[in-house]
Amino acid sequence: MFEPLYSAEEMRAAEEAYPGYPQTVPELMDRAGRAVAERAMARFPDARRFEAVCGQGSNGGDGRVAVDVLRAAGREAAAVDSPGEADVVIDALFGTGFHGEPRSEAAQQIEAINASGAPVVAVDIPSGVNASSGEVAGKAVRAEVTVTMHGWKTGLAVAPGRFHAGAVVVADIGLEPSGTRDRLVTEEILGLVPRKEAGDNKYSAGSVLVVGGSRGMTGAAALAARAAFRADAGYVAIAAPRESLPVLETLVVEAVKRPLEQAFDAAGRASAFAIGPGLGRAEDAKALVRRLLEETSVPAVVDADALYELEPFRREAPTVLTPHSGELGRLIGEDSSWVDAHRIEALARTVERFGCVVLLKGADTLVGAPGEGVLVRAGNVAGLATAGSGDVLTGITAAFLSKGVDARLAAAAASVAQARAAELAWAGRGLVAGDVVEALPDAFDDLD
Repeated sequence: MFEPLYSAEEMRAAEEAYPGYPQTVPELMDRAGRAVAERAMARFPDARRFEAVCGQGSNGGDGRVAVDVLRAAGREAAAVDSPGEADVVIDALFGTGFHGEPRSEAAQQIEAINASGAPVVAVDIPSGVNASSGEVAGKAVRAEVTVTMHGWKTGLAVAPGRFHAGAVVVADIGLEPSGTRDRLVTEEILGLVPRKEAGDNKYSAGSVLVVGGSRGMTGAAALAARAAFRADAGYVAIAAPRESLPVLETLVVEAVKRPLEQAFDAAGRASAFAIGPGLGRAEDAKALVRRLLEETSVPAVVDADALYELEPFRREAPTVLTPHSGELGRLIGEDSSWVDAHRIEALARTVERFGCVVLLKGADTLVGAPGEGVLVRAGNVAGLATAGSGDVLTGITAAFLSKGVDARLAAAAASVAQARAAELAWAGRGLVAGDVVEALPDAFDDLD
């Protein structure tokens, strides 16, 4: 269900726990360098010349060992200050202890690596990437492959660092597994979601209310409602403005439709509600959001228009906010570009401000909760870059909440389910959000 994501400090602790440390550092370095060389040769079997750009620390030591192993295997290899005629470049400048911005000389070396035109194999993490956060403060290597020691680093899974890492390969160098604060979510998390049993009725299987669907935006509410059904909720209702109800009758025939003024009553009858898809940003809509959040005890998902100008609220029931970077930026007074560059910090600030579960959407979905580490759903599903994807995720999350799944786990599981469905439906071009909805039941196939 989870795999560890190591910060720089956690990785250092794992190394220091190795028997005989620090006298055994050369032993660990030998294993790391050998792993880099072997993976480089396997990935690029026809490469003639390998050049390793090595720093002064242990990462550079790993690179020099890799050069020795490559030479022993009959390959042409050298440690260099700047790549020249390499078929493959090994980036061994900085390791997991790096943070901040590279100094000018190192920045020039990074630029030379990126400009070499040769594929790059990064040792442990691409130089210039913060291993604990994925932040890139200055120049950073763009690798085709990263051979990382012992386990994934948080910075390899979280943007922008993950876009510098290429394919990530974990090398076992003999360290013992240890606990980490941040964790990578695997597909096994979907096993937490209860499936319908023979004794269930439509309400016990999960009852969801979707609040939204203003004129011109009925599709958003419809997608969320359909996603909730396809995520196995037994009953779904939509509360929307009266003028939208005839349209919604044709878009989601299985859902019960209620006028928006009955939303508060309908929320009390549901086992979870989702508010925001196509709701609009009028003052009465914002007032409804606040009332539903503060005067109901039903688990809730807050998305889209319901996040607009949202202020901290008083609430005991499980609550999940699902912003993209622009929406999250507005919640904490930052622009989207800052959020994209500091995703973990931005998530932590939002969790602290609102005191609930926050799912930050993106190519790497991050889930934060008070007092907990970050859950990361890695993997870039290109097809999800389409209108309506957020509404689908909202509906799935609401369905899982309605089945009694813990809010933090429901959010993480919903992201995995959506990603699996998108991969099943993706044909290379033209995916729409409705395709993801229809593929949702198949996303559970291997887990039932």
